[in-house]
Amino acid sequence: MVTVLIAGGGTGGHVFPMIAVGDAVRAAAPDARVVYVGTARGIEVRVMGERGDSLELLNVLPLRGGGLSGFVRGAARAGRVLPEARRLVERLDARVVLSLGGYAGGPVSLAARSLGVPVAILEPNSVLGLSNRLLSPLVDRAYVAFPEATRALRPSSVRLFGVPLRRAFARAPYAPREGKLSLLVLGGSQGALALNDILPRAIAQTAQTAQGRERGVDLDVVHQTGRDREAAVRSLYAELGLAERARVVPFIDDVAEALAAADVVIARAGASTLAELCAVGRPSILIPYPFAADDHQLKNAQSLERASAAVAIAQADATEARLAGEIARLAAAPALRARMADAAAALATPDAAARVAADLLELARAPRHRALRFPTGGRAARADEAPRRAAMRGAAPSGAALGQEEAG
Repeated sequence: MVTVLIAGGGTGGHVFPMIAVGDAVRAAAPDARVVYVGTARGIEVRVMGERGDSLELLNVLPLRGGGLSGFVRGAARAGRVLPEARRLVERLDARVVLSLGGYAGGPVSLAARSLGVPVAILEPNSVLGLSNRLLSPLVDRAYVAFPEATRALRPSSVRLFGVPLRRAFARAPYAPREGKLSLLVLGGSQGALALNDILPRAIAQTAQTAQGRERGVDLDVVHQTGRDREAAVRSLYAELGLAERARVVPFIDDVAEALAAADVVIARAGASTLAELCAVGRPSILIPYPFAADDHQLKNAQSLERASAAVAIAQADATEARLAGEIARLAAAPALRARMADAAAALATPDAAARVAADLLELARAPRHRALRFPTGGRAARADEAPRRAAMRGAAPSGAALGQEEAG
């Protein structure tokens, strides 16, 4: 039996590609064992717990989001957890490790490399994340979705496969309607405070414009707010006279179905969100999260805009008037929306998960590398077991301590 270790987690943008690859590994090799590694801070505890997946937790901290002192604390914790990560790789007899970045990816990948186990990274964004950037000289494979991400990687390691998605995301026919527009607002699995505040007002302004009345634009909205935020957003839609037009929900379980029902999607620009948009084939207005590492969401959004699949608007420019104007423009141009939907679908990589899985299994069957010298730990490593066990007993609530980054 081959054991594939998939490490990462934190936000939906990491967790759902992990699951997609894991499912594809099991589909390609039913006797393979897939084990995920994350932390108690991310949504993997809830999502993988509900699925019954095998999940190991490491007590590590983020490297970004806390300034220099936060980086130092995160690096020190990663160093202390390395012996534990090494024991985990040995105990599970992992034959290959895939890292999607996040808190756990770095220590598990370094531990695997020290044992001679092949290591791969998956970078769904157009800019390499910090963990993947640091690991890149050591990896056998680098699976990427954007050509821009290849610049910092060893050419022989690169595989341009796209973002792995769950099977539910598939092309859905797009039939633009004259005079009616269904909007889907997504802010990632945590929601997005800025979108929650500005979009109800922009949508209200669209509904009240003279153009809207003349053309008889009939708007309806599905707005995902993030958990514990729906009451305030629902109240705002009611205050703006849109209570009957807006369905406000904290979380959408079947995102694929929601995308297929939408005429236009308004969203952040995390790589997984964009991959899902392209897989289903929907036009979008993208408002990138401005504090994403290395501004990667803006670069993601601009990549789709260059392909005529989306409108990209920096959050600083996303005023009520600007957003209302873009919504009205798309509402009045069904042919344009159809072309945008086709352009998005042309960027889709529906077989990404299967291709990553097949390549991982090939790596798993390859001879191991020569093991590197590595300290086995001792008192400090054993002391770190206590917080790990505590974390596994009482996981933090979904999305807690994610720092600045929003999910998705």
